[in-house]
Amino acid sequence: MTTETTSLLSQINSPDDLRQLNKDQLPQLAQEIRSLIVNSVQQTGGHISSNLGVTELTLALHYVFNTPEDRFVWDVGHQSYVHKIITGRRDQMHTMRQAGGLSGFPKRSESPYDAFGVGHSSTSISAALGMAVASQASGSSRHAVAIIGDGAITAGQAYEALAHAGDLSANLLVILNDNEMSISKNVGGMSNYLARLLSGKFYSSAREGSKKVLEKLPPAWELARRAEEHVKGMVIPGTLFEELGFNYIGPIDGHDLDTLIPTLSNLRDRKGPQFLHIVTKKGKGYEPAEQEPGKYHGVSPAGNASSGPSYTHVFGQWLCDMAKESDELMGITPAMCDGSGLNNFADTYADRYFDVGIAEQHAVTLAAGMACEGKKPVVAIYSTFLQRAYDQLIHDVALQNLDVLFAIDRGGLVGADGATHAGTFDLSYLRCIPNMLVMAPSDENECRQMLTTGYRHYGPAAVRYPRGAGIGTTIHSELTSLEIGKADIKRSGTKVAILAFGTMLQPALDAAEELNATVVNMRFVKPLDHRVIEEIANAHELIITIEENTTLGGAGSGVAEYLLSINDATPIKIMGLPDKFLDHGDHKQMLSDCKLDANGIINTVETHFAA
Repeated sequence: MTTETTSLLSQINSPDDLRQLNKDQLPQLAQEIRSLIVNSVQQTGGHISSNLGVTELTLALHYVFNTPEDRFVWDVGHQSYVHKIITGRRDQMHTMRQAGGLSGFPKRSESPYDAFGVGHSSTSISAALGMAVASQASGSSRHAVAIIGDGAITAGQAYEALAHAGDLSANLLVILNDNEMSISKNVGGMSNYLARLLSGKFYSSAREGSKKVLEKLPPAWELARRAEEHVKGMVIPGTLFEELGFNYIGPIDGHDLDTLIPTLSNLRDRKGPQFLHIVTKKGKGYEPAEQEPGKYHGVSPAGNASSGPSYTHVFGQWLCDMAKESDELMGITPAMCDGSGLNNFADTYADRYFDVGIAEQHAVTLAAGMACEGKKPVVAIYSTFLQRAYDQLIHDVALQNLDVLFAIDRGGLVGADGATHAGTFDLSYLRCIPNMLVMAPSDENECRQMLTTGYRHYGPAAVRYPRGAGIGTTIHSELTSLEIGKADIKRSGTKVAILAFGTMLQPALDAAEELNATVVNMRFVKPLDHRVIEEIANAHELIITIEENTTLGGAGSGVAEYLLSINDATPIKIMGLPDKFLDHGDHKQMLSDCKLDANGIINTVETHFAA
């Protein structure tokens, strides 16, 4: 990087500084920002491809609009790094996703430029519309802009918001960032020219003036309207959005600042709902990411390679093995093929693989429909994303006792991804649902056994496992089941008994060596092993439950509820995650901070007996 390049980026400490640049300096600035993103993300981990793809768009938006007075809502938010760099956080990029550092997503408490906190997809249009309506009600001229990708716009909530926005007069701009759809062939000089023309004041004034005249002559007005739609439809695929009530512009080249800036300027001055369709290339400007955008979507910090197979990998292998044995197996994912470990299954069993897009509700009810016809669907989904389909889980699956297995990835804390992606509530929200079988493995081999158990069990079942690699236990190739509801006593001791759920077994065993405590691998959150709980209560002076889930309504609460129901007075301490949202950081350190390690267990026991 040249000295000149470095000095240009160093001048930008806010969007006001950006607006002082000449437009012909922006391509150079875009190149500098790309270099900074690639260098910093390779050190901290995070998203590369998506951010390189929106570099010019982000610069153009802040160049045209008056932020933070004008509101930008980034869908999902993993593509907001450029936004962070030019809104005063450039020198903090090395802290991205680190404890106490920048979040990997927009966060309202982090900056006044982050208008809405995100992390899940398809919320941007709803949020930006709410802001636009509120501004209108307050008599404000503030603008609201939603930036959404072609993946996120597949979700039902996005279309619910579009349908509502088109029925209102609020000033909302929706920008569709399209980096996959085949209509990219329409991008070029003619399309860019038409976008500038159709978004401009002359076209708008002429259109509205003609409308007033022709409306007095209904046949002529209808002919003119159809002619306009026919001409626009030949070069732009905007009929759907026009029918929803938007003024559609595009598609245009999302890397062409000479087109982006005047088009955005024109749309800024137009009233009512506007829709701009841009086409970009993921990983733009960095050849490795351009060639393999999926590989560079999310990267780990340099030198952080896993030493063993992840739980996700264990699930993926199990799915293929079980599919070979069972022709009834169907694999379903809401746009998380790679993240949930379904790549090999998708290649090998393409006719039984269903990626429904970012549509978690549909994924669950689709599975319910398959189960009605005798199939055995396996829904591979992140814990935090299953929250979005909770009604379908209860009403469409559990209420009808349908035979669906949920493979729930990212259970517990997720380190650098933070609160938006943490699966800290699933044991609580699953165990309160009738007919559910809920399991939490302590290691990789037990995960495989539980998946087999859930698959062979008739009815709704869930296996909840964490992100990342396990403890390195030997994984057996057999497809063996566990006895449902049976816990496993791993160590016998005196006075104290530790009932461990999931991967909390290892810290429980470590603590037990010093405490001479009994340790039980509970395995099943629902049904609980009541016989073992009673035996433990009768033989010990203190029961400790430990889980990587909120303490409110979780597995430990289930143990306490049962002890209360049988009038057992054995003291119980429920250890788990606190009643608050936890920021991003190192996973191991986060567990230690929550006292969910051996030292935390030891201190809890010592404090109890010292009281």
